[in-house]
Order: sequence, then C-alpha cells, then structure tokens
Amino acid sequence: MTDFKEMTDAVVRGDAAACENLARKALEAHVEPQSAIQEGFAPGMEIVGRGFEDGTLFLPDMMLAAEAMKAGIAVLEEAMTADQAAANRAGKMVVATIQGDVHEIGKNIVRILMSTAGFEVVDLGKDVKVPTIIDEAEDEMADIIAVSALMTTTMMYMKELIEELSDAGLRDRFKVMVGGAPVTETWAKEIGADGYAKDAFAAIQVAKDLLGAQA
Repeated sequence: MTDFKEMTDAVVRGDAAACENLARKALEAHVEPQSAIQEGFAPGMEIVGRGFEDGTLFLPDMMLAAEAMKAGIAVLEEAMTADQAAANRAGKMVVATIQGDVHEIGKNIVRILMSTAGFEVVDLGKDVKVPTIIDEAEDEMADIIAVSALMTTTMMYMKELIEELSDAGLRDRFKVMVGGAPVTETWAKEIGADGYAKDAFAAIQVAKDLLGAQA
C-alpha cells in the first residue's frame, strides 16, 4: 500500500531522491500516476505554500520542495500514456517581468509553482518588451500570458500589452494575468486583464479557472 503521507513529507523536506524513489514504489504498487501526484505530492506543496505565507518557511525551502516534486512527477510521467500525460498538463503559459522592470523573484516563484501544478511554463525573463512577449506567446502557442511588475512606473506596460494584443487581433487568443506588489485587482479590471492574483499560490487557481472557463 502506498503511503501518500510519506510522499507529502518528502516534498516538504525537499528530498528529490526520496520523491523519485516513492514515485517508483507507487508505480510498482499499481497506483495511478495522477493519484500519486494529487494525493501524494501536491499536498506537500500546499503545506510549503502555507509555511511560506506565514513566514515559517522561506524561498529556498519552496524551491527545494518544488524541485523535489518535479523529480517525482518526472518518474510518474514516464509511466503515463500520451492521453494521460496530456490530461495531466494544465495548459501552457509564458511568464515575464514586464518591460522596464528588472525584479524577478516573484516571477520565478510563479514559474516554479505553476510547473508543479501541471502547467508548461516558458520563462521569458525580466525587462521583456511588450512586442517580444506577444511574439513569444504566439510562437509557443501559449494559453496564458502572465506578467509581473514591482515598480508602479512599469505597470503601464501591462496596459500596453493588452492594447497591442487587441490591435493585432489577438486579444481573444490569450488569457492575460497580471500580478506583483503594486498591482491590484482594481488595476487588472481597469486595463482589461483576465486575471489577477495577490500571490503565486493564488495564481495557480486563477490560471486553472481561466482555462476551465475557456474550455
């Protein structure tokens, strides 16, 4: 019998080797890969997320946990059929820190957590020009464009992004998410963004809801 708690604990510890080993044991016990992810590994990231939010855990803890979970998921995905693997992928997104802004810790956290939540994430980096974001989103055939800003002076480029998507006839092609310390839900609505999240953990559910609404 597979011990899902042991899998959860391995993620919380950030123990990649243990996650890989436990994933193999789950497969040997004929546990469905999706069940191992959802009942074994995912609760570990939820625990780490709560710890990060309340200040008992820190960014290195979260990154270790995320990498450990990814290691376990990689083992499970090898055993999935093509249909199962496709079903396990939540969608594809490009993430970037908007033009003029060189802060990327928040964006990096979003990238890590989205990847553990089943999203295929393409990280465009920091200080990314609006046309580049649009071009990359098209080339990658992304479902979501997620941009962050830590400086109020760069938030205007979020509005520019949405305007340029509209001008190019691409506004309906992508869901646009915005976030970052100075960004608010009011601002998101004002510029016509599809989604806003106050932190990376909330962003996961927002992204899933957006694609669920799109499906």
